[in-house]
Amino acid sequence: MHPMINVAVRAAREAGKIINRASLDLDLLRVSQKSANDFVTEVDRASEQAIIDILLKAYPQHGILGEETGTTHGKADSDFQWIIDPLDGTTNFIHGMPVYAVSIALAHHGAVQHGVVYDPSRDELFTASRGGGAFLNNRRLRVSKRTRIEDSLIGTGFPFRKGDDLDTYLEMFKKVSERCVGLRRPGAAAIDLAYVAAGRYDGFFETGLKPWDVAAGSLLITEAGGLVGNFTGESDFLHRGELVTGSPRIYAQLVTLLKPYAKTDRNAPEPGAKRQAAATQAAETSGDDAPF
Repeated sequence: MHPMINVAVRAAREAGKIINRASLDLDLLRVSQKSANDFVTEVDRASEQAIIDILLKAYPQHGILGEETGTTHGKADSDFQWIIDPLDGTTNFIHGMPVYAVSIALAHHGAVQHGVVYDPSRDELFTASRGGGAFLNNRRLRVSKRTRIEDSLIGTGFPFRKGDDLDTYLEMFKKVSERCVGLRRPGAAAIDLAYVAAGRYDGFFETGLKPWDVAAGSLLITEAGGLVGNFTGESDFLHRGELVTGSPRIYAQLVTLLKPYAKTDRNAPEPGAKRQAAATQAAETSGDDAPF
């Protein structure tokens, strides 16, 4: 593996140890609320700090974007930025539901070059480097081969924050659920994206996601042969707050269904063929060799 991935794996496993130890004594866990239905625990903070310490010891000139600490650590003006979610699925964790993960990605000039998603409860380690493929515990990953949404299992995430547009989401839920075999909502986007890369899901969509939720998982998918974009099929999903992904054929069908619900283009005309083709080509070639 690339040296940067090795460091990220070491950091993810260290965070996983903290999470696993805490999972044995959930009754003692101190929990606070960032906003309605949005929780943070002492484990989130301890996990993030452990990750940051390991990353900055190896790369002190790099920047950090963490879910809990923002950009307060590292060099804010660095071309390299580590994007960290120390415990994706905190609500699951608090309730003893073993669906949560550590997510670590490295972006260079805004483009994700390396990604790690670690599920400590199952000891499943998903890794990817741009141009180097995606792996689960050193086994090469490929997205699902299914070509029809009618045969597909699709993942999603429900709105849970105050002010989220539940009515619009329910319209999307109905439209997709009427076409696919089933919809699943485990509650941890990093896990969902890793499952798309592993072919466990055929596709996935969600709104309200942050960069730390999707940075590592999106690279897993493209390196496993899948496509990732926003609801109009373009590649600017990282900061857009909406994401759709899947194997190439399923991705295209999901974009067709979800395009009317794109946040910034809700009332705009559909993108032209040239614009769509450029976005698709960018996603398809995301596995080209890169010097990282």
